[in-house]
Amino acid sequence: MMDVPTANQSQTPCQQWAGQNGWSTASPQGPPPFNPLPSFQHLNLGFTSDQIPSYDHLQPSNQGCLSHPRNNTHHSLVYSNNADHSVQHSVHDPHVSPIVPASNPGKNIPPCSLPLINERTQSCKLQQMSLYSPHGPHQAISAPFQAPYTHQGLLNGPQSPHQPFSPPSFGQNVNQSPQFTFDRANVESAVNAGYIHNHAVPTSPVQQQPQWTLPPYNRGAINEFVPDAAAQERSNAPQSPNSESRYGLDPELLPSAVKVMAEDRAEWEGKVFVSEPFSHLPPLATTSCIIEDRGNASPCVIRSTSYCVPCEGQTALLSRLPLGALVTPLAKQNTKEPLPLCKEPECIVGCSWCGASMCPAMGWQDCGQRFYCPFCGKLNEVSWQHYQPTKGVDGFRVDKDTRPELHMGSYEILNSQKGEPAALILAIDVSASALRGGHLEFVTQQIHSLLTSLNREDGDVRIGLMTYDSRIHLYDLSPALSRPHMLVITEAEDLQLPVREGLLVSLKDCIESVDSVLQLIPQFSLECDDSSGVPMELPVKAGLAVLQALSSPGKLLIFHTAPLIEMGHTHSSSGFFGSNKPKSIFQPSEPAVSLAKECVSQGCGVHLFVLSQQDVGGAWPGHIPYLTGGALYTYSHLQGELDRERFSANLKRIAEMDTGYKAELRIFVSKDLRVSGCYGLFVPGPSPSQVTMATLDWQTTLAVELAHTRALDKTRGVAIQVVLSYSTQTGDRRTRVHTLTLRCSTHLQEAFRHCQAQTLLAFYCKKMYCAVLERPLQELREELQTEVTEALASYRKHCCSSSVSAGQLVLPQYLRALPVYINSLRKSEVLLPGLRSSVHQRLQQRCQVLGMDTFTTATHFYPLLLPLPLSVDGSSPSNPEEVLRCCAASLEPRGLYLVHAPLTLLLWVGSQVPACTLVELFNTSCFSSLPSGETKLPALENPLSISIRSLINTLNSQIHCARKLWVVKQGDTCEETLQRHLVEDKSPNGGASYADFLYHLHVNSVRVLQ
Repeated sequence: MMDVPTANQSQTPCQQWAGQNGWSTASPQGPPPFNPLPSFQHLNLGFTSDQIPSYDHLQPSNQGCLSHPRNNTHHSLVYSNNADHSVQHSVHDPHVSPIVPASNPGKNIPPCSLPLINERTQSCKLQQMSLYSPHGPHQAISAPFQAPYTHQGLLNGPQSPHQPFSPPSFGQNVNQSPQFTFDRANVESAVNAGYIHNHAVPTSPVQQQPQWTLPPYNRGAINEFVPDAAAQERSNAPQSPNSESRYGLDPELLPSAVKVMAEDRAEWEGKVFVSEPFSHLPPLATTSCIIEDRGNASPCVIRSTSYCVPCEGQTALLSRLPLGALVTPLAKQNTKEPLPLCKEPECIVGCSWCGASMCPAMGWQDCGQRFYCPFCGKLNEVSWQHYQPTKGVDGFRVDKDTRPELHMGSYEILNSQKGEPAALILAIDVSASALRGGHLEFVTQQIHSLLTSLNREDGDVRIGLMTYDSRIHLYDLSPALSRPHMLVITEAEDLQLPVREGLLVSLKDCIESVDSVLQLIPQFSLECDDSSGVPMELPVKAGLAVLQALSSPGKLLIFHTAPLIEMGHTHSSSGFFGSNKPKSIFQPSEPAVSLAKECVSQGCGVHLFVLSQQDVGGAWPGHIPYLTGGALYTYSHLQGELDRERFSANLKRIAEMDTGYKAELRIFVSKDLRVSGCYGLFVPGPSPSQVTMATLDWQTTLAVELAHTRALDKTRGVAIQVVLSYSTQTGDRRTRVHTLTLRCSTHLQEAFRHCQAQTLLAFYCKKMYCAVLERPLQELREELQTEVTEALASYRKHCCSSSVSAGQLVLPQYLRALPVYINSLRKSEVLLPGLRSSVHQRLQQRCQVLGMDTFTTATHFYPLLLPLPLSVDGSSPSNPEEVLRCCAASLEPRGLYLVHAPLTLLLWVGSQVPACTLVELFNTSCFSSLPSGETKLPALENPLSISIRSLINTLNSQIHCARKLWVVKQGDTCEETLQRHLVEDKSPNGGASYADFLYHLHVNSVRVLQ
């Protein structure tokens, strides 16, 4: 583990650590340099003349702005844009061997752009900066970073809470070394300009001022960089110790995910993106725009990891980028027109060989009598009922514009068959714990309000009601009965229903009967002791038996209070240690998986409300709900007003959400590709290209991984089709078809040009969070680091068209934010548990994140840090579009900040916020008397309070589940909750900062090429 040494540790172990990891411990020639890590006195980060890394394709350049690798260069940044220049270098041999492994441990690492200073030097200021326009577009070269390319060089490790490490900040004395000052500047790349930023070690006491020159030639507009006074004032503010780099790197100079999102919003916000075959990169998932479907599915539905697929499998392996797509079959369409719906008899039948549906990717031949299927490569005859001739040289049918299956990337088919409508079953725990808890009356009132709201709507819903303790109590709600009848089932193992009629009744016919039962539930008498717990499978089996008896899909809402145990197991023997097979805390038990499979086959989605939160001990009850498309909601006996509001919001959202039942998802890809994996929340089946789910909603997202079987045809491109068959609430059977057509290329650099960091983050997240079931967490963190390292090394070797020194970090243009995303994923609570994270919390977070779409995933791993105004006039409302970097350096004591993440909403209050602002927002003028932790803002009638509460409501409406608002005061103990969301800083669980992780990524990527 790469732990940070404390000040009182001896230097001998540090030298041994450096030698074991391939870092040279020899002292450099000349005067001793300044070292930002005082404990590593003998850490040499320079090259000797015979250790300069060589790149086969790179030729030495005589350009003066690039320093020699042997120089002590640091903080060298180069960015270039998506210019019209073509890349000179390409992969000449498609069968190039994979990347050479790491070099021998005896070699030194390349120069790492550390600010090394001579002891006689008194200060170091910003050195000469010159603009440089590389020849290759989509290329960014920045300041370097990560640990040696070995398994011992792990970044994330537990840190002692008693001795937190505080690296030396700029301007402080370190071991009586001279002061080191640094003027920060915003060195992000402009949209249409590139430059290199070198901070060379001064050779004379006279320091040169920053000099900016334009590139010699660059087509397109040039956005000139002008440092403003506000930026310089922010740069002079003291940084938080968690924001500082262990290697003396300035976090403000690193590529910013916030700026990447802002640039994309400036380009696409409110505009129309035309999604057509072989289209270019779509807007980011965090950008709101209008999608026009012209033959390609919306990126909201299918988002490919690369919009230009390598033709050769060897080229794809060489890039080290994943090949796949993120699929959200029921995603909300941000299109001008609603999704077209056509009836099954009127649609042209798809491929009779592989089963793919008709789509624009099909090629017509013989004047429209046959069509070519790109998914299996076979020809199909067209029935005479659907025959139409073709026209023009392109061979399109004459009725193309009138048929959605011929010109739309997404459409829906209404099948002829119709099944039973979906039902809503309510299961309420009436055990001794529930009756003594005092919350049953509130629960029954909320259920009554929900049913009353559903009864007023046009659609009709079938309702079932049951209560349970150690037995099952079913209720016959037949309208013919004068009052409902209770049916008690005592045999839980072999559950047999005494009757079928009256168990599921239309809400309009049984609303009064259900209301009478709900009024009596809080008055039930204590009949049995539940001290041993109630099996979590008991209500699930009972509800499933009701749905199976009536051949109906539906939602099962369980309101549970008693201690949870697994059926047939005890707390001390759950089968976890019953065999020698490696186990994981994330693995569900075999009975839970078996029961989940039965729910999936019936289309039963389980939503479990645990009203007495149990974080310590006991079985985690969330496996069955999440595997069936439901969710787990935990509360603390519903005693507080915040818990009750959250319960009401979640209950209403579940009942009213549009849901697909008994869903079958089939994935088709071009005949030269295959589906090698599928990752998400579902019960795995025999084939990754066919997924069966009990229920799904508009946010359910799966990650599909593809692999080459043979070389792709560049002229035909790549086609991906997702076919979802599901039942609606009314019982209609529908088939939704989405098709995405991508271009392919023989050039490796095209794959890097057509990738987006947010998509890769969501793909890696789903893949790694599914892999935790079988593989160790440390192995997964190492794999993530290795994947990104080798991808950067591949881009540096094969796609960088300009000669760069080893001290410069090279990043693809659209992957500038990938390091900060991957670092946030690596140090998440699921992959790197903290000292205060319980097993239940990690299990819950894993399942919640696995079901997120791309937009929500990106916001989860890089939350939005929104500065709030201190005062609001009626004419100038607050602007929530301004987003700051997720680091402690962005927080000022005089400010208010809102941290927006899908699972958390934090309001940080600085210690120097004006008293008038506190009065308008919290109705108090004293900072020490502010509420801390979970709270609710008071409803005050002033512009500031109205504006902030409106912003919070808007953000909550975008989230899948209700959230609590946490108020965090500066210096309060609750600040650790905030620190988990400042992903650019060091994490409380030992995760590395963004600056350190990027440093080590660079070091490792250069070592790979040695």
